[in-house]
Amino acid sequence: MNNRYHILNGDTLKSQFPKSILGELIVARECLVDGNIQGDNLSDLFCNRAEYLERYPQVPEGTYFKSTVPEITKITNIPQESIVYCWFEDDLFCQVNFWFVLHLLAKNQQIYKIYLVRPNQGNEYSFGDMSQEELITAFNSASIIETFECKRLGNLWAHYQQNNFDEMLKIAESHLDKFPFLLPAINAEIDRLPDDSGYGRPERQLLLTMKNLETQDFATVYRVFHQNEAIYSFGDLQVKRMFDELIKSSSLG
Repeated sequence: MNNRYHILNGDTLKSQFPKSILGELIVARECLVDGNIQGDNLSDLFCNRAEYLERYPQVPEGTYFKSTVPEITKITNIPQESIVYCWFEDDLFCQVNFWFVLHLLAKNQQIYKIYLVRPNQGNEYSFGDMSQEELITAFNSASIIETFECKRLGNLWAHYQQNNFDEMLKIAESHLDKFPFLLPAINAEIDRLPDDSGYGRPERQLLLTMKNLETQDFATVYRVFHQNEAIYSFGDLQVKRMFDELIKSSSLG
């Protein structure tokens, strides 16, 4: 179908996407939960994102403009009266990208029919653990996002950029019945703020995991952290950065 678009949360879902579900696939190939997200326009945001992400040794120079920007541009060019399916999980990593996508769709000022496809119960943080049949069922169970809801949830992105947590909480609390996953994700973001120890929840949990496991082997620590803190769904690059900084700044090194 030429007027049907699927905005996917990552390449893993793209690789397993059921062929029986028709439409153009667009990958929201971002990790806006990590790093510089400032920018008054897309051009500035792209430059800031590329500069930050390419500090990772695993991200070659030019990668962001080659693999991420074209996909975002596709979102901004979705034609009027299209049907748009947003495939996003409930974790913070996915949710920030989801808010950004809705911000872009609302900013397009086009007439769309927008749906949200979520993982099934038990897989709230992972489409990757779902079978083809389960993905098809999730698609058939998609919930519509009304125009005013798209704009309202899209506003979460602007508030997120400014750390305006009070407004984010107001939006989440006003949509608890239909979008109950917003509040846990926003609270998880708030929990990233440092406490008296100087660390946020993810760093504290990393330290606790290393202590409980009595190891500084990253692969081992990452597996347990990823399981215990699934609400974040940080990738290994994000966790490794935190891990290395903790080793360097604490007495663990």
